[in-house]
Amino acid sequence: MEFSKHNIFSKIADSDNYFIVNPLSGNADILEPQEAEAFKNKTGDNLNEFIEKGYLVDLQKEEQLFKSKYLDFIDDRDEDEVQLFFTPWYACNFNCSYCFQDEYTNPNEAVKHEVIDAFFNYVDRQFADRRKYITIFGGEPLLNNSAKKESIERIISEANKRGLDIAVVTNGYNLIDFIDVLKKGSIREIQVTVDGTQKVHDARRMLRGGKGSFDRIAEGIDDLLQNNIPVNLRMIIDKENVHNLPEFSRYAIEKGWTKSPLFKTALGRNYELHHCQTNNKRLFSRIEMYKEIYQIIKENPEVLEFHKPAFSIAKFIFENGELPNPLFDSCTGTKTEWAFDYTGKIYSCTATVGNDGDELGTFYPEVKLDEERIEEWEERDVLSITECSNCAVRLACGGGCTAVAKTQSGKINSPDCRPVQELLELGIGLYSEINI
Repeated sequence: MEFSKHNIFSKIADSDNYFIVNPLSGNADILEPQEAEAFKNKTGDNLNEFIEKGYLVDLQKEEQLFKSKYLDFIDDRDEDEVQLFFTPWYACNFNCSYCFQDEYTNPNEAVKHEVIDAFFNYVDRQFADRRKYITIFGGEPLLNNSAKKESIERIISEANKRGLDIAVVTNGYNLIDFIDVLKKGSIREIQVTVDGTQKVHDARRMLRGGKGSFDRIAEGIDDLLQNNIPVNLRMIIDKENVHNLPEFSRYAIEKGWTKSPLFKTALGRNYELHHCQTNNKRLFSRIEMYKEIYQIIKENPEVLEFHKPAFSIAKFIFENGELPNPLFDSCTGTKTEWAFDYTGKIYSCTATVGNDGDELGTFYPEVKLDEERIEEWEERDVLSITECSNCAVRLACGGGCTAVAKTQSGKINSPDCRPVQELLELGIGLYSEINI
């Protein structure tokens, strides 16, 4: 018997114990030092268990299992719900210090009604047999003037006619002005970005002209929750604000947000995309960020009431008592995600929407698709990326983000590698000590 190609085996952070995770067989174990040594030597009392759990395998049979699981993944993805982003404008009332859309053309005009109608007509035809929902994106979609508010109302009205849920990605500044509009729709969630407590947030996410935005956003979150509208609070992390995480967590706890079943959180890494932030020293690598968060949580465990980091698939394992299905592709672009904008162009995802040269076709004034480029996006997964072919963590990584990979290498079929082993070392170390 041979070691599985998909074993992820390493020592747990701040522990003498080891872990073994195999995303293909769906098994994971924590091993004491003597068990880990026996595993490495293919000896000991647990040998049959290692074989039963797919850690030691007949490589030919494992390849057959890999192919079977891959086909299951494709079938399941074809049945998944599709998220359709619509950007009615790229205009924004903020001057965030890390905006990746700051070089986009942002005419301060509302989307034409015929473009909204063309978008929904395209959705009706192209995604007729798929479960789907609409996410309103920007720029900043909730800009408080009559024409733009009317456009948002029209989008919500057209979604209602089709029984489609709506989500909104917003900076949150005008939430208090849009509550009545949002209540007219079937709202899946409102994603709001808040980068820390008032002083920290206002230094990063200010209005054009420099005025702070924190207090008004916090009031808007209160209004959403009071009106039973789900909130997804997203904090963008880099070296400037990561150490504010405990204080901001305590703020959210004291506000009562974390007690609400309608409130959830996400931590986003401030990262390199398109032109922006090249060689920016405030940016973390992915593993640098999670090492910082790991130490912060060890010293401030109350942070976990605000947010439980994924640490790759570690949180999933401890919360569910099992592994997620093998991840052959972590990029949703052109598979279960598409993006559309007010100019009538079609893109793969939110990381490419509006970026010149990334368009994949048009839905207005005519429907025209670049089938060759779309096919290249659709076919990208761990089987098409050469660098993934012999990588032990590929079924937990999935090849990463296509847009980032393309930005870094110029090629779609290249990897955006995730430090899965290192993340599991941290996550298993953290979550094995607590009951999550």
